[in-house]
Amino acid sequence: MALKRYADAVWSGDLQSGKGTLSTPQSGLFEGQNYSFKTRFGDEKGTNPEELLAAAHAGCFTMALSAVLGKAGFTPDKLQTRAEATMEPGMDPGPTVTAIKLTVSASVPDISAAQFEEIAQQAKAGCVISRALSVPVSLEATLL
Repeated sequence: MALKRYADAVWSGDLQSGKGTLSTPQSGLFEGQNYSFKTRFGDEKGTNPEELLAAAHAGCFTMALSAVLGKAGFTPDKLQTRAEATMEPGMDPGPTVTAIKLTVSASVPDISAAQFEEIAQQAKAGCVISRALSVPVSLEATLL
């Protein structure tokens, strides 16, 4: 059975001066979290889609790495991952995420650097979010 997760976005106004909110009703983690042009392209407090994409990728990859390490007989003491999404604002047809860099540091007893690198590459390839970045996106649009 397929798992479905969702988040809601609400936006009012034009792109530059409008404001929006993001919510994650299933978990309740975000409820009306501020996002805007200034949180995305400036320094206003709030979140943005690229930051959330990076957070999802860091979390997913780290869990995948733990799973692949476990299958190989290793138990990590600590895994710490940063996912950095690079967005180029001047692209056509508009701003584009052009790269995501995963940087992981780990404490894993009894593993060699070569083994860790190989396992990390397997985890990157198997990570749900890594794979999702190339799937088709469908759209259903309705006027209210």
